[in-house]
Amino acid sequence: MLDYISQFNIIWVGIIASLAAGMATGIGALPVFFTRDVPKKLLDALLGAAAGVMLAATSFSLIIPAIEKAGGGINGASIALVGILSGGVFLDVVDKFFPNTNLSANYAANTGRKSGLLGISPSLRRIWIFILAITVHNFPEGMAVGVGFGDGDIKNGLSLAIGIGLQNMPEGLAVALPLIREGVPGWKAFLIALATGLVEPIGGGLGIGLVRIARPTLPFTLAFAAGAMLFVIAHEIIPESQNSQGSSKLATHALLVGFVIMMFMDVVLG
Repeated sequence: MLDYISQFNIIWVGIIASLAAGMATGIGALPVFFTRDVPKKLLDALLGAAAGVMLAATSFSLIIPAIEKAGGGINGASIALVGILSGGVFLDVVDKFFPNTNLSANYAANTGRKSGLLGISPSLRRIWIFILAITVHNFPEGMAVGVGFGDGDIKNGLSLAIGIGLQNMPEGLAVALPLIREGVPGWKAFLIALATGLVEPIGGGLGIGLVRIARPTLPFTLAFAAGAMLFVIAHEIIPESQNSQGSSKLATHALLVGFVIMMFMDVVLG
């Protein structure tokens, strides 16, 4: 499969792969056409599995290649260290502008129906802030996919696209369900969830462009993308999957399963 894909222009392959990963948010939102409610345990398990998938993709497709492409040893480890911390700090700064990124809070934000300014309920305003935050955070995910493809490494790019796509599915569901509960039509909730992921090909194109223009910066760029991903995983996905006492262990088991499945897929793709 890799040989077949390699015959195409790598820039377009990367953009299409990041687009597919972004569109996975829409796939995750499909259940809103059939139900207004999804068991919290199921959502926690899905988020746990997504965290495991993302951890494996970050480790095997970003951090290890960053160290290897920097020559390994102290030099490679140092560049990876600085890049990871830089990516995490960058996303932390961005996150400060969007304080309401709690998946569980917005998943359950359907109790306050009292209308506020312009007739919009307080809970619906919180949901829209959350949707904007998710959209902004999807940008570095798309960039990570683009960086993975940037030096022509199709295996790394595909692993990241698959990992981020799988992670986007429960995220799309968490975006759509609160909208449904606020009375938003199913088709509109689905389109909004889908739209949050459509910034990823923009990030993907930027990631590829940065690497192609400044190839020597590839190790740092890979590590930077890894740091951004680790921040999202540690700050948002894992805490949300552990938010319910009854499903904490289930989410942990799901994380382990997600990690080993992604690790296996990474090796098979290689």
